[in-house]
Amino acid sequence: MLRLALGFFVIALIAALFGFGGIASASAGIAKIVFFIFLALLAVSLVIGLFNRGAGSRI
Repeated sequence: MLRLALGFFVIALIAALFGFGGIASASAGIAKIVFFIFLALLAVSLVIGLFNRGAGSRI
């Protein structure tokens, strides 16, 4: 997911370089949304990982 956000960011930079402002702003917006989704999923997986760390040894 982080790779997808970086891809949209690169597209936004290239579009801005060539003067396509609409495409650049849309790509930057998509990259921002995907990056925040990535951060939310990372936080959720870290919390779940902390709770499930010792679950295998309790059997």
